[in-house]
Amino acid sequence: MAGRCSFRLCRVVAGLASVIRIDAVWLCIEPMDMRADTDTALARVVQVFGSARPHHAYVFANKRSTRLKVLAHDASASGCQRAACTKAGSSGRVQVSGSFKARGVFNRLLSNPLPRSGVIVASGGNAGIATAFAANALNVRAEVYVPALITPAKRRRLENLGAKVVIGGETYAEAFVACQARQLDTAALMTHAYDQFEVVLGASVLAQEIERQAGKAPDSLLVSVGGGGLIGGIAAWFAQRSRIVALEPELAATLHQSRKAGVPVDVSVGGIAADALGSRRIGDIAWQLARRHVDQSLLLSDELIRDTQLYMWRALQLAVEAAAAMPLAALRGGVVRPRNGERVCLIICGGNVDPASLS
Repeated sequence: MAGRCSFRLCRVVAGLASVIRIDAVWLCIEPMDMRADTDTALARVVQVFGSARPHHAYVFANKRSTRLKVLAHDASASGCQRAACTKAGSSGRVQVSGSFKARGVFNRLLSNPLPRSGVIVASGGNAGIATAFAANALNVRAEVYVPALITPAKRRRLENLGAKVVIGGETYAEAFVACQARQLDTAALMTHAYDQFEVVLGASVLAQEIERQAGKAPDSLLVSVGGGGLIGGIAAWFAQRSRIVALEPELAATLHQSRKAGVPVDVSVGGIAADALGSRRIGDIAWQLARRHVDQSLLLSDELIRDTQLYMWRALQLAVEAAAAMPLAALRGGVVRPRNGERVCLIICGGNVDPASLS
C-alpha cells in the first residue's frame, strides 16, 4: 500500500459553529492504522469482559498479531477513499473495506485454521465486504449471504472482491439463518458480523488508536449501533473513563429496546439505515459490555439522519452511509447537547455508499 490506512482526529469548527457551541468536537474518520498493538487492546477487553471470553481467541490474537500487521501494510489501497476535514484542511484514508469491520475480520481469520472451503458470513454489506477483502488477501474463498435490501454499491463491491454473493432472504436475520445452514454443509469458517470475540477486539483496537492520537480519552463518544460489535469494543476500551452514547435509528432500536426490557429482545428493523444497522437483536457480547459501560441510548429520526448525510457530503465532502452520519446528526439535531468545553468524539464509520445517492 502506498501509505498507511490512516485516520486523523480533526477539529470540525467551521462546519459546526452555526449548529452547536462547544469548544472541541473531534471528527474521527474511522479508521487509522490496522498495524496497532493488538495485545494492548486485547488485555483491556479481557480485563473488562472477564472469564466469559473464549480462551482460543486470546491465544491466537496474541500469536498472530505480527502477521496481521504485515497483511494490513501490504494490502491494496484500491478501496481507500480520501476524506477532507474542515478547518485544518487535513486529510486521511479510511479503511480499505470502507468500515471498521476489517479489523475484527482479519483477527478472526488469522486466529483460526482456514479450511479449503474458505470463509462464510451473513451481512448487510460491510461485514461481508471486510470478509471478502480479508479472504482475497489470504487467497481463500468467500461466500457472503446478504438480505435483499443490500445496496447496489455494496453488492458490486462484494463481487469485485471475488466473493460469491447469495441473497439469503428479505432481512439480515433471514440471511443469517440461510448462512448457518450453508456453513453446516461446507464447514467453512464462519465470520459473524458483530458477535464474535475476535471481531469485537477489532473495534477495541480502533478505540485504542483514538486515545493514542487524541492524547487522552475523550469526555464522550457518540457511536452508531447495529448488532453492537463497534460499541462493544469501544465500551470495553473506554469503560468507566468516558461517557459512551449509543445512537440508533427510531426504526431499528435494537439496543434501546433491550435496555428498556432489561434483556436482549427481538425488534423489527427498517428505515434508511437498515442495510447497515439491520440486526434484529443486539449481540450477546455487545449486550454484556453495553449494559455495564454504555451510559445512554438515544434514537434519531430517519429525516435527521438523511439530512445530516447530505450535509456531510455538501459541506464536508464526506461520502458516508446513513449509519455513519448518525453521530453528527445527534449534535445537529440537539439530541445530544455537550457541556461547554466537553471533548466529544464522533466515530464516522461506513463509506460504502453510491455517490449518486448523495446528489
